[in-house]
Amino acid sequence: VTKQASDEAISSAADVSAYVTAALQVLVTSRPTAVNLADACNKLTQAAKDAAAARSATAASVVEAVVEAAEAYHQADLAINQAIGRYGAEALARATGKSSGLRVMTCCNTGSLATSGYGTALGVVRKLHSDNLLEHVFATETRPYNQGSRLTAYELVYENIPGTLICDSMAAYKMSLGEVDAIVVGADRVTANGDTANKIGTYALAVAAQFHKIPFFVAAPATSIDISMATGAEIPIEQRSSQEITHSFGNQVAADGIQVWNPAFDVTPGSLIHGIITEFGVAYKTSPEAGKEASHDLQSFLKSHTSAVKLATNTFTPLGDSDVLKSYVQTKVEVAAFLGGDPCEWSTKEVGDGNINFVYLIEGPSNSIVVKQALPYVRCVGESWPLAQDRARLEAEALMEEARLCPAHVPKVWLYDDAMKTIFMRFIEPPHIILRKGLCQGVIYPHLAEHMAEFMASTLFHTSRLAMSEIDFREAVSKRTNVAMCAITEQVIFLEPYGIAENNRHTSPELDDVVAALRQDNEAKQAISQLKHKFVENCEAFLHGDLHTGSMMCTPESSLVIDPEFAYYGPMGFDIGSFLANLFLAYFSQEGHANSDNQRTEMRDWLKVTIIDTWELFLAKFLALWNARVADGAPIAAYPDLLFSAQISNGAEALANAQKHYMKNLFKDTIAFMGCEIIRRIVGIAHVEDLESIADQSKRAACEKKALSFAREMMVNPESVQDIRATMEVAEK
Repeated sequence: VTKQASDEAISSAADVSAYVTAALQVLVTSRPTAVNLADACNKLTQAAKDAAAARSATAASVVEAVVEAAEAYHQADLAINQAIGRYGAEALARATGKSSGLRVMTCCNTGSLATSGYGTALGVVRKLHSDNLLEHVFATETRPYNQGSRLTAYELVYENIPGTLICDSMAAYKMSLGEVDAIVVGADRVTANGDTANKIGTYALAVAAQFHKIPFFVAAPATSIDISMATGAEIPIEQRSSQEITHSFGNQVAADGIQVWNPAFDVTPGSLIHGIITEFGVAYKTSPEAGKEASHDLQSFLKSHTSAVKLATNTFTPLGDSDVLKSYVQTKVEVAAFLGGDPCEWSTKEVGDGNINFVYLIEGPSNSIVVKQALPYVRCVGESWPLAQDRARLEAEALMEEARLCPAHVPKVWLYDDAMKTIFMRFIEPPHIILRKGLCQGVIYPHLAEHMAEFMASTLFHTSRLAMSEIDFREAVSKRTNVAMCAITEQVIFLEPYGIAENNRHTSPELDDVVAALRQDNEAKQAISQLKHKFVENCEAFLHGDLHTGSMMCTPESSLVIDPEFAYYGPMGFDIGSFLANLFLAYFSQEGHANSDNQRTEMRDWLKVTIIDTWELFLAKFLALWNARVADGAPIAAYPDLLFSAQISNGAEALANAQKHYMKNLFKDTIAFMGCEIIRRIVGIAHVEDLESIADQSKRAACEKKALSFAREMMVNPESVQDIRATMEVAEK
């Protein structure tokens, strides 16, 4: 693909996707019996299509996405093989009753040369050997193509595993001598009842094993199980070239005119298979019913081990149980491979606040990851408060878009599962902590202003009409309307704090008079109504939607923005104002945290500088992005060249005036939204630790009164301050 993508014939993202799809379709037809090959090809095809559908996709980006998907599949397959090896070694030891000296027979090649590097059936042999349980392995040559003699024998010698190569026709006799304890083979396809298609000769081994009372096992990943097929009679069997039988080393050894039948596979009935070893464990035969042979119920087996995802129906299931969570994560092969080890080695811990979603930290031997699931209701309330689950898609899109635009300050999203409404994302490792907690502890973050200015400028500019075409912008707006979460915002920010609402609470009795006055404040009501209009109607950029100090994890050197579940297209000033408001809340809380040992002077001074720097750096970075786009000659939908190009009379001056007007209005919106965010954090439903952690209620109330007075003035009269320094002066009074 990499080579072809450099050709002129494959110069676009769509061309690469089409090339990959066609090539993989050919690959699938080469092995119609092997279901696992089709699974891999389908996943890579989807990776190519998804990459090509991304905005700003290029031929190179699609190639990179396909390569990354292939490498992830490779790592996942290795982890699956290792799990099969562990379960298989235990199963063979248990079935034979031997704790050492096992003599195992296998056929074809199911090792490192056939898989990602460990093997399925040969992986079981490898694990037995590494655990000192294996005495000897007998590998059949596997006529007519001799995969056993050409490949498996090589692996055994290379790995120093004691082994003997035998002809296929010698297998039954070897069993009769009592020199074989168990047989384990691979599989190309397994049907719902356990019937297994594998390399020709497998059926004969199973029949002989049954006669000699030797346990016969199949080792295969769960993706080789095709529950859409009830029995092996439905499996297509590939017919191979007659020359594989009539010729040897290129020389004809059979008489001309002889007819040849050369199926590549045979089907072993599930009744002859003691157990089917998968990465989830071993599926054993069920007890035979009257008049029927024992068989395998693989559909029930898969459901019992992957109950969280209900694979057969692909329906939503809450991840409220550790075992269910682990079973679900197992089905995400790239995630399981990243975690490493066996699911029994994983630990799970809920790390969210429990208000709306499930948020888990899963720690494996190799790595850790966070899994977040959106429930169809507000979790802390229950099903009486329903909540649209599409918020999970929007949050995932927001994280991925933000990471694309500002990768230094957004955690990586591994994948999003729409059926389960789950997001798999990077675990933000210690010493990162929630920014708000750090501020409450008096921690100074010297790079916070720089980092947040970069984040806000990059994400807001590039998702606006300043950087997107009109068509792309309208399409993005239509797909990113977060109705349910916006309704919550409208209720708790723009409505309830200004009236009598059950959700409201405040420091009483100290703030009773202030809150009563707010509910009678017609200017405040007018201002908040106008801000709500802007929140609902002004689709300026793709917002985080809840950008505060509780939605960030930081160290003094690093800043990462998380939890954009309120993401939607709205006014830029809402995001900027929300963040500045929470810095001001921290600023106003400092007097309440001051004591004789620490007056918090340094912290207050740092917050003052950080608030000013955040806006001024944002302003500079935002305009720099705008001017760079103009300098590159890129179109700006909001200010088209027909009116603002430097090539027309007065065009440059018109653009300069437009920028000045744009940023002036943005600052006004920012200050007003900042005011209403401060108010709702003091008299609404969701308060902040900055103030709530002040133990002395009278001190807390004094801080809150100052904050409310400042916030009310900024919300009602945002034009009274011309810049952020003037705003800070008002706060200091």
